[in-house]
Amino acid sequence: MHEMALCESVLAAIEDSAKANDFAKVTKVRLEIGRFAGVEVEALRFGFDVVTRGSLCDGAELIVLPVPGSAWCFDCSETVPLEDRLDPCPVCGGIRLQPTGGTEMRIKDLEVE
Repeated sequence: MHEMALCESVLAAIEDSAKANDFAKVTKVRLEIGRFAGVEVEALRFGFDVVTRGSLCDGAELIVLPVPGSAWCFDCSETVPLEDRLDPCPVCGGIRLQPTGGTEMRIKDLEVE
């Protein structure tokens, strides 16, 4: 389950930010997760609870903000929204698409004490 490794990386980034910005407790973590990021959100929630036990994020609320998928179409040169990575272009029906959004996972912000 790669979600555990993702949670460990998120916690490490938050701990680095705590040192740099002098805070000791996190009450909320907002993560942006792209539609095509390959992250199972429920597994991530479970992993977050496990990984953060005893840390500055222990008990913090995890809020997942979904980021829609988008791609640039080689056939019609349009950037289009996509529900599924393998969908054809909704404008021209082309299948040669380069993802331009929805692949990311990042910490949007934190609420701290």
